[in-house]
Amino acid sequence: MTGWRIGYAAAPRNIATAMTDLQSHSTSNPTSIAQKAAAAALTGSQEAVENMRREFEQRRNRILAGLRELPGVACNQPSGAFYVFPFIGGLLGRKFRGQTLSSSTDVATALLNEYQVAVVPGIAFGADPYLRLSYATAMAQIEAGLERLRAFIGELE
Repeated sequence: MTGWRIGYAAAPRNIATAMTDLQSHSTSNPTSIAQKAAAAALTGSQEAVENMRREFEQRRNRILAGLRELPGVACNQPSGAFYVFPFIGGLLGRKFRGQTLSSSTDVATALLNEYQVAVVPGIAFGADPYLRLSYATAMAQIEAGLERLRAFIGELE
């Protein structure tokens, strides 16, 4: 249930109790509407889920193929969610319009400001030579983003 921020866990009682204690003091509880939607999602038809799974698989495969074609970029296939986490170490140390790219933040800032591509710097996850990209978007946006990334890398010195 993307965006609803609701979920469940199965764990030994002592772990579940600790999780509940922590969560109850750090976040609010899900609304009654979100709870009913979650129940419907779990008990209703799974046809839409399978359709979206196939769609996300296609999007994942396309963004992976596109990233793997870019010089200085490497990317493993994610095992869940709808994000890729490409290694961009081959871009660091290069210059973009006279400025040396020394971090994932530098790359993310240049991509956003100059190419209108929004990515999350890997440093936010403790992994500086990486970026996080979402493929929870239309295939046309994935294609446009890959083309802009290609143009960005082509401009590097």
